[in-house]
Amino acid sequence: MKSTNRRQFLLTTGAAAAGLSTLPLFAADEKKQTQESIKAFCIDFNWDQGFAAPGKWADADPKEHIQWYKELGCNTVQTFCVSCNGYAWYKGGVVPEQPGLKHDFLTEMVSLGHKEKMKVFGYFCAGANTRWGKEHPDESYGVPASRHIPLTNRYLDDLAAVIEESLKRTGIDGFMVDWLFNPPKNHWLQCEQQMYVELMEEPFPGADQVTSEQTLACRRKALDRCWKRIYETARSVNPKALIWLTCYDLQHPEIAGSPMIRQADWLMNEAGDIETLKKTAAQAGKQTRLLTCLASWNRQDPMKTILDAAGSGLDIGFYGFAKPTQGSLLPPISSYLAKPVDSFAGDNKNIAMFARVFNNLPPDDVQK
Repeated sequence: MKSTNRRQFLLTTGAAAAGLSTLPLFAADEKKQTQESIKAFCIDFNWDQGFAAPGKWADADPKEHIQWYKELGCNTVQTFCVSCNGYAWYKGGVVPEQPGLKHDFLTEMVSLGHKEKMKVFGYFCAGANTRWGKEHPDESYGVPASRHIPLTNRYLDDLAAVIEESLKRTGIDGFMVDWLFNPPKNHWLQCEQQMYVELMEEPFPGADQVTSEQTLACRRKALDRCWKRIYETARSVNPKALIWLTCYDLQHPEIAGSPMIRQADWLMNEAGDIETLKKTAAQAGKQTRLLTCLASWNRQDPMKTILDAAGSGLDIGFYGFAKPTQGSLLPPISSYLAKPVDSFAGDNKNIAMFARVFNNLPPDDVQK
């Protein structure tokens, strides 16, 4: 294997054709950069066929996971407080743990990760929680593997309680907030009518009378209220805890210009394109760190994304995720370095690129 500790790596022929012979691993001007660029990944326990069943991967070994992330070159691990099935990845809390959970997984991940000088983040899906939806059918659009929870005060009470508990019990550096959206469309359940009265401070006009303008205003207020509860809860428990907001559409009319964009500690464009992130950066706070995402669903070309990030003038970190394919893990990092990046596809191609970028290796590096 070609060995290098350089902050730059050689480009492939296609990148060189763009007129660049070397490229910083990340886009920051190193004279201005005061923190190491974010190199993050998640072995994703959310997904199997739809949301993963409770107890899926409950035998996951924290030592094996941290070693995998270390070999990938991560300085940030995103794992789970509560995954989308609604069960916790730590023991002894108010939320039931994953059935059969072998280790106090999140707590041990934090301890082991910190020994390797990694930040370890938990995760909450604001818009979906199968267990909660089943227990509160009057405040849920069923329990599909998509957004189904109106952001009622009862739901926010429960979410805030688990955020507080996980910060106190596990030692996480912070947590990712995912799917901070309303359900796709209001059918004006009784709980949503009550939300309208609370948020709009006026009587509900009736499902057939509410206008599109009123609906949008109500939905924006619902997201702002949810964010405020998340933000204030985290700050009250641990002012240094980092809140990582991920969003698949930063320009969505319910999101654009929201306080969450300004207040988030870390802000990620899950859609992956750098142009959208550049547009949103103007709305972000001075403390906000920016990330982009490489994942199979957004179909971003990893080399193009890295080049675009490098040319943005911003300090943009990188993140990826993929569900386990070998027990609770993914293939060993050595397998991603044994073949050229372009020999892989989908998430595996992204991981192969991360294995090089995160470890300061040339993108054409191949182990023999």
